[in-house]
Amino acid sequence: MDRSIKIKKFPSIEIFIEDNRFDAGIKLLSNERGLYTYRFEISSDRPASPRPITLRWRIPSFNIKGVWKPGGVHDKRQQYDWELNHVESRVSVDAPVICIFGHDDSNVHTIACSDAANLVQMNVLLREEDNYEYCHISFFTERHPEVSSYNCDIRIDTRPILFSQSLQEVSEWWGSYEAMVPSSIPEVASVPLYSSWYQFHQDLDSEILLSECKLAHQLGYELIILDDGWQTKDSNRGYDYTGDWKPERFPDMARFVQQVKETGLKFGLWYSVPFCGKHSKAYHKFKGKFLTEEHRWAPVFDPRYPEVRQHLIDIYVNALKDWNLDAFKLDFIDEFKVYPSTVLTLEDGRDYANVNEAVIRLLSDAMNALRDINPDIGIEFRQQYVGPILRKYGNMFRAFDCPNDAISNRIRVTDVKLLCGDTAVHSDPQTWHIEENVEIAALHVLNGFFGVPQMSMILADLPEKHFKMIQFYTSYWKKHKNILLSGNFKPRSPLANYPVLESSLDKHSILGVYEESIAEIKIVDKIDIINAKRTDKIIVRNQEPCSAEVIIYNCQGETISMDNKNLEAGLLEFVVPASGLLRITKIIKT
Repeated sequence: MDRSIKIKKFPSIEIFIEDNRFDAGIKLLSNERGLYTYRFEISSDRPASPRPITLRWRIPSFNIKGVWKPGGVHDKRQQYDWELNHVESRVSVDAPVICIFGHDDSNVHTIACSDAANLVQMNVLLREEDNYEYCHISFFTERHPEVSSYNCDIRIDTRPILFSQSLQEVSEWWGSYEAMVPSSIPEVASVPLYSSWYQFHQDLDSEILLSECKLAHQLGYELIILDDGWQTKDSNRGYDYTGDWKPERFPDMARFVQQVKETGLKFGLWYSVPFCGKHSKAYHKFKGKFLTEEHRWAPVFDPRYPEVRQHLIDIYVNALKDWNLDAFKLDFIDEFKVYPSTVLTLEDGRDYANVNEAVIRLLSDAMNALRDINPDIGIEFRQQYVGPILRKYGNMFRAFDCPNDAISNRIRVTDVKLLCGDTAVHSDPQTWHIEENVEIAALHVLNGFFGVPQMSMILADLPEKHFKMIQFYTSYWKKHKNILLSGNFKPRSPLANYPVLESSLDKHSILGVYEESIAEIKIVDKIDIINAKRTDKIIVRNQEPCSAEVIIYNCQGETISMDNKNLEAGLLEFVVPASGLLRITKIIKT
C-alpha cells in the first residue's frame, strides 16, 4: 500500500478498486453499541473475472497487545505494514476473522466476513509513522471465475468485552447464515480416541492393533481411527497408492472391524480425500480430471467433475455399508484449491467453474449420503480446514499435527475452540517417549485437556505409572467432559500461549494452570485446578472467603491430602504435585 494514500478513520471504510468493469459499494446495515455490520456489493453489466478489490480503514493504536488470527499458533504479535503475512481463508482453509486484543484480554477490534467459501485476505498492520492500525479485507486476490455480481457482509466488533467472547460470537454469527448452519454432534464425536498414526504409521498389524484396542478400552477410550497404511502394503509414507481405497493390508476389513468392536471400541477409517496416486487404477480412469498433477505428493482430484465427486462418495458410502464404520477421518481437504494450471471455466464436463463451490457440493453430497445410512456418523476434519462452512459437514475438529509438543497442542486446541461452538474439538494425538518421567508425560495429556483426548502410544509398552496416569485423567475427563467441552470457556493471555484456561458449567469450574501464573478464582460451588506444570505450587487470588473441603491428587490419581480449610480472600498458595489436581469444594453452612 502506498504510504502517501490517506486512509480514513473507522467507521469510514474505503474501497480500492482498479477494475472499471465493476461498480462497488459498501453500506452500513446496523450499529448496535459498537457492533457494526456492513454489506459489500459489486456488480457488472456483463460477467467478468474480477480483479483484486480491497476495503481499507484505520484505527488508532490504543491498548493493543496483539492480534489473534486463526492458525496463528505461537505468533499472536501485531504486524507492521511492511510485512505481508496475511490471513487467507477459503472453504477449506482457516476462517475470515481477525481479533485485535488489549493488554487486559479485552477485544479492541474484531473483523469478520460472511464469505467463508471464496479466498478472502485480511490483516491489521501497524504503520510506524503515525501509530495507527491499518485494516484491510481483500477479495479476488486469486483467479476467480466470471461473475456479474457478488456480495458479502462484514462484521466489526469494537465492544470492550473479552476477546474470547467476541470470537465466540463471530462463530454464532456465521451459524446464522444458512450455508454455515452447523451439523448436530453425535456421541461418537466426543469420546476419547485412540489413533494408530504416530506409533505405527503405515506399518500396521491386525493382531497388535487388536491387543492395543483392548488396552485402550481399559483406559477409557471408546473409538479407534485406523490411519494411513490400511489401504496399501507400501510403507514409504507417500500417497502413490491412494485413490482406489482397497484394504490391501486388511483383506477382510469387515471381520477386522467386528473384532475391534468386540474389544469395546468403535471404528473409524482415514482417507486422504483429494489425492489420486499414480499407481492407482483411479489415476488412469480420471486422467485429465485433476486440479493439478504437479502436487509434491500426488495428483489432486478435480471435484468440479460430477463423476469425480461420485467416485469419492461411492468409496465412503460403500465402506460405511460394507464394513460397518462409525467414523471417518477425511484428510487434506485444504489441498482442493486453485493451482497455476487450473482452468476456471465451465467446459469439458465440469459442472462448476468455482473450485470452492465444487468442494462444498462434494462435502454436502457425501455427508447427506453417509448420514442417510448412519445419522450419527463421526466426521473428523483437521486444522486448518476447520472453518465455519466445514462445521456444516464435520463434527470433530482436530488440532494440527504437533507430535510430542504439548504447548502447541494446547494453543491449537484453544484456537480451534474459540471459533467452533459446540463442534467437538480434539487434541492432536498425544505421544511422548516411552521412558519419559510420568509427570512430564502427564503434561502431554493435560495440555490437550480442554479438547477431546486423542492418544497415539503403544499401550502395551507403557510403564505402569503412565498407564495409571492416563487411566486417572481419562476417567476424570469423561466424568467432566460437559464442562470441558460445553462450558463457558475463557482462555487467558493469548500472546503468552494461554497460560491459564478455564471452563465453567453449573457452578463447577475447571482451571488448567500451565505456567507460573496467578489464577483468579471465585468458588461458587466447586473448582478443580490442574497443576499442568513442573513446579509443585498453585497460587490463586480468591475473590471471596469461604470454608471448603480441599483435596489434592497426584497425576496417578492417588490422594495426597484431604482437609477442611477456611480460605481467606486474597492470595492463597497450595502445594500440589507437578501435573496433579487440586479440588476445592465450598462447604455450605446450614
